[in-house]
Amino acid sequence: MRSIATIGIFLFLAAPLFSQSINGRVSSAYYLYERNETPSTQSFNARGYHSAILNLNYDKFSLRSYLNFENSFNQSTDARLRVYNLYFEARKLFDVATVKIGRQPLITSSASGVFDGISLNASYKWLGVDAFYGGNVPEYQKFEITDKWSEDYLLGGELKATIIPQLTIAAGGFIKNFKPREYTATRLDEAFNPIQVLIQEKSNQFKFLQGRIFYDEGKAFQLSGRYEYDLNYAKTSRIEFDGISSPVDKWHFNVYFNYLAPQIRYNSIFSVFDYANTTEIEIGAGYEVINSVTVNGRVGVVNYQGDNASRFTLSANTGFGSISYRKSLGYAGEMDNISLYLAKSLFDGLFTPSAGVAFTSYKVSKDAETNSLTTILGGFNIRPIRWLSLDVQAQYMNNKIYKDDLRMFFKANYWFNTIF
Repeated sequence: MRSIATIGIFLFLAAPLFSQSINGRVSSAYYLYERNETPSTQSFNARGYHSAILNLNYDKFSLRSYLNFENSFNQSTDARLRVYNLYFEARKLFDVATVKIGRQPLITSSASGVFDGISLNASYKWLGVDAFYGGNVPEYQKFEITDKWSEDYLLGGELKATIIPQLTIAAGGFIKNFKPREYTATRLDEAFNPIQVLIQEKSNQFKFLQGRIFYDEGKAFQLSGRYEYDLNYAKTSRIEFDGISSPVDKWHFNVYFNYLAPQIRYNSIFSVFDYANTTEIEIGAGYEVINSVTVNGRVGVVNYQGDNASRFTLSANTGFGSISYRKSLGYAGEMDNISLYLAKSLFDGLFTPSAGVAFTSYKVSKDAETNSLTTILGGFNIRPIRWLSLDVQAQYMNNKIYKDDLRMFFKANYWFNTIF
């Protein structure tokens, strides 16, 4: 609670001095369920999830935060504050650069997540650069920073060039280094007696080069591609392409390709295991039958070492919801799934009921036992005024592990935007 008070006091004091506008969202959600502790005993559980997005803005400057507090009403000690974002942002300095300082999000393939540090995004005419440096965030997104900046850090960047208005290419790389950990484990000595042994990790590092390409011709054709090279293991880590095209009216076609090697930290114990790469390809098409009704189909194949898996998906999307059928078979197991989801906004968004049902049968291999799963949900959203909404949802599940599992979910959202 001390961390919550610290953040609250800081933002409260900064608001009148710093901002000409304040906007954000506050949400509270409650999750209720009953659990079978033993065949003859049950326990009722209730959890709360409370989040706040708060932005203080003044001209080109902003202070942005995203906090989440979760707690169990059954156990007072089971409470946790997560600080996902808390950073200062200065936009378009000299009409060229944007700088962020603090805990902030990062989206760059393997290094994606949040970090504590500084980032720079700058562009001039057809050339741009992104750069970042900072410490890794502690587990559970605690309101703390690393105490080993020389060992526990993230460093990287990317150079981008827009050769023609439709084409952007980029190249860069990053290093993500984790501080070594020490722990004790029980091992057997030469006489097979259990002893405590100190385990010291030798290396905890990712080091990659990467390149990206993006081509956009609007609805006619879009293509994105990515290549990653693992410098520690001196091999290709990922090749990925995703393209979509609408060459004729009402039709669209898409293709996806992904070659992926397991991402293992340098000198990790997992590097001694025999592992193989995977190659995945999926093609699909969609047709707009009538206005707001589209039928889609996809076929995908994943190749493993010595085996493969395939999947087929048929779906229809409408203004009222969607229905889909999916079948998977091969090395990854076998599954048949059909699902239906419906939702409709009524009275100018005042009331939105929703319902869904899914039936699934699956088995982990061709000769294994077949299991079934039924999932049903139903609920509604009420938005009596523009800045307030309430959600209620019941969730039901039935399979061999969870018999007649019923859960309730409640959520309230409050949006605000104040200009001084």
